[in-house]
Amino acid sequence: MKDIFDKTVTEEVCKRIDLLTATSDRKWGEMTVDQMLAHCNVAYESVYDNKHPKPKGIKKWMLKTLVKNFVVNEKPYKKNGRTAPEFLVVNERDFEIEKERLHAYINKTQELGGAYFDNKESHSFGKLTKKEWSNMFYKHLNHHLNQFGV
Repeated sequence: MKDIFDKTVTEEVCKRIDLLTATSDRKWGEMTVDQMLAHCNVAYESVYDNKHPKPKGIKKWMLKTLVKNFVVNEKPYKKNGRTAPEFLVVNERDFEIEKERLHAYINKTQELGGAYFDNKESHSFGKLTKKEWSNMFYKHLNHHLNQFGV
């Protein structure tokens, strides 16, 4: 799995995002391209913006014990997988705004680097290694960029 903290990888991902247009068609799934960008931004909002409530109780336990490994391992996501309710984007979004936000989040993550994230508490999964953070970020972005053929 590519290391999202590597500047070359970040630049590659951003170039792929730049290949998208407001009318890009998906190869699978239901989201439009603007919704997909907003959906990808949710992962970063959870890290940087404190916009989403942290899971508690049984939900937190389920995420840490049943979902975490699936999200942070190196195995790519399957097409048409289920999306967590917090990540659902059903309304129309401004393509350019969501694209700019995603670029900013990706670049901020790369600039902070793996050392910043190593052993950092995640929103849903407890403390993660820098490799787990990288896998989670890159795998999700790669999945959705592939969804739109870039």
